Amino acid sequence: MKERIIIIGGLSAGPSAAAKARRTNEQAEILLFEKTSHISYATCGIPYAMSGKIASRDKLMVVKPQLLEQRFGVEIHLNEPVIDIDPEQQTVYTPEGKYAYDKLIFATGGRAVVPPIDGLSSYKNWAHAKTIEDFDKVMSSGIMETAEHITIVGAGLIGLETAENLYHAGKKVTVIELGDQILAPWDKKFARMAEAVLQERGIDLRLGVSVSAIDAQTNTLTLSNGEQISTDYMLVGISVKPNTEMLTAKGAEQLGNGALIVNERMETSLPNIYAAGDCASIPNMVTGTPCWFPMGTHSNKGGRAAGANAAGGKATFEGGYGTAIMKLFDYTIARTGMNPKTLEKAGLPYASTFVIAGATPSFYPNQKDIYLEIYYHPETRQLYGAELFGEVGVDKRVDVLATAIYAKLTIDDLPKLDLAYAPPFSPAKDPVIVAGYTASNSLDNQYNEINAAEADCIFTANPAGDYTILDVRNPQEIEKNGTIENAINIPLDSLRDRLQELNKEQEIFVYCAKGLRGYLASLILQHNEFLQINNIAGGFTAWQKIIGKVVEMTPVH
Repeated sequence: MKERIIIIGGLSAGPSAAAKARRTNEQAEILLFEKTSHISYATCGIPYAMSGKIASRDKLMVVKPQLLEQRFGVEIHLNEPVIDIDPEQQTVYTPEGKYAYDKLIFATGGRAVVPPIDGLSSYKNWAHAKTIEDFDKVMSSGIMETAEHITIVGAGLIGLETAENLYHAGKKVTVIELGDQILAPWDKKFARMAEAVLQERGIDLRLGVSVSAIDAQTNTLTLSNGEQISTDYMLVGISVKPNTEMLTAKGAEQLGNGALIVNERMETSLPNIYAAGDCASIPNMVTGTPCWFPMGTHSNKGGRAAGANAAGGKATFEGGYGTAIMKLFDYTIARTGMNPKTLEKAGLPYASTFVIAGATPSFYPNQKDIYLEIYYHPETRQLYGAELFGEVGVDKRVDVLATAIYAKLTIDDLPKLDLAYAPPFSPAKDPVIVAGYTASNSLDNQYNEINAAEADCIFTANPAGDYTILDVRNPQEIEKNGTIENAINIPLDSLRDRLQELNKEQEIFVYCAKGLRGYLASLILQHNEFLQINNIAGGFTAWQKIIGKVVEMTPVH
């Protein structure tokens, strides 16, 4: 008798599991149940289809049901939701009947959370920003032709990608976010840089507020702070909840948000049941603990492993560590591994290094900077994570750093990487190399590196403190670009001759334009027995980009 494998869910992990199960076992009977009429479509492409960047809806349909049926011999049950599972009897139930299984792959994904907004139930001009059905609702409503203003609730990846594409489609856009920053997983300094890009494009960004009520008659949104917004349509993309109640109700182990806990073979705690995709956790490869990373990359890998193992194979999926990237107009923001938020939550000690480096050499036309911060263990020096922002080359560097995290490399290993070099693509010292050198220098030379946000907190809390802010740029730079309030100017090339103007008993905060001269100044001070030295990472460029508090100053000659 043929072994029967039942798969629940047809978006990403499910079809991946079905195809791999068939490649592993030609004799197995494979059934896939999907509650809608669509399988395997590109949810991440939906924002780009709204603007026409992706030319048609058909381009989003990655795998058609007929392909799974004909090429892989999978029995597809569309529009047939599974309504219950009996793990003891190894049976699933649908409105059409009951089906026994030998192995079950649970790939039900997640569902969009409906915010508690008064009047939402009677308001027609809104949709979630998640599924192809949501996309169809938006496009069939005619708003892309008629609406002038659209409000997006939620400033995560999908919300901001949608905001950009609506802007390109000629819409006025408001983004509402309950948190105090966009892109909650990122460190705040990187979120601030991205926020500036949105505001420069005229996106109306509202942070720290939510939509509390809707007047369906006037299309007016009332915010939690009492303000009102008139809009033509509202798109909601605040969060996703794993669809796991059918198994958690039967005792399946879960995370706090309901995501199923699985091992590296994608097995749940229930016998003969696997789980993959947004409904399942995966191991965090940095901490070793189960985490929830709802990304298409992990869905496909997890589904592949689940399908292989359900069909008698031996496959593992060791996990992930939160790599993500997003295009934001002319910029790219990316991250991989852990950052201060997750490291502090995990109770792990860490140090960080922030650098600004050219994506290409200074002699090559149209050079653009990359803002890069790496996080690492202060003693073992192993790389924990990285965050990046820039116009050119961010994707290349985040993938290099993601690979370094997987390989458990240290900051000392980064300069040893043999990275590709040619002027159109990279400087001789790639930003990844620069970050490694800078981090090693900070630890080995024992001066304190401080980022712009940390420095601003110190200056704001104690504006007349017993410290010196030292600007080592040239006077012409200060006259052109401004400076940090209360800073004194001693250009780097004059510093050795003017050390007597500084108080060795005071803490000194040093900065230049982007970091290199600040580093050199820190060494000069250190070699001359100044003991409390802080180099502001990324210099004035980082300060201006992240903090924005700039004053004019008459240079000291």
